[in-house]
Amino acid sequence: MERNYWIIFERKTRMNNSIWNDIEKIREGYSQGHYNNSKYGITKTIFNNGYSFKIFGEQLSGKDFISFNYYITKDRDLIKPCEMPEQKVVHFLKNVITESTLK
Repeated sequence: MERNYWIIFERKTRMNNSIWNDIEKIREGYSQGHYNNSKYGITKTIFNNGYSFKIFGEQLSGKDFISFNYYITKDRDLIKPCEMPEQKVVHFLKNVITESTLK
């Protein structure tokens, strides 16, 4: 069975979209956060005047990583995980505690 890793969100619901809110809590550039009892280095890059995002998180004490792109289009928002199930990305976004949140 082929899996579709695109999760589609209607643009009009972005303000209530918890995925969007979770992406917004990660600051642009490099930061660190805690997820599943491990520390992660997280890089958030913004493209296309704020309409595209790339987030890459790497476990600092192991081999795990999170990688995805988020696109805001005229009609909808799209999240596209890179080489991993969307559940892994969503779980990370919901559960990562960024260091800026800890302060």
